[in-house]
Amino acid sequence: MSLTSILSADAIESAIKDCQAPESFNHRKFFQICGLSKKTPEEVKNVFEIIDEDGSGSIDEDELKFFLQKFSPGARLLSETEIKSILTAADDDSDGQIGADEFQTLVFS
Repeated sequence: MSLTSILSADAIESAIKDCQAPESFNHRKFFQICGLSKKTPEEVKNVFEIIDEDGSGSIDEDELKFFLQKFSPGARLLSETEIKSILTAADDDSDGQIGADEFQTLVFS
């Protein structure tokens, strides 16, 4: 499954363009622009599984670094500050990773 089977390519492109500048990534704005926050819980779960590259059931810091590249291969890497911001917002159990339920909460928040 690919992200473009869930989200429109145009919406993904708009979301990536919005956060091209270093330190400009805002997860709430990104999920709104790309349309993910308007998708069903099942579709959000499918996106989570795409981002969870190693299939571990959670997204770790290494996977978050390449988060934008999952949406668009030419996108920039997320900075350490941006990664920490996402973890702070999503990691409810403080294990340093984002589980599927935590990701869903993050997307719909």
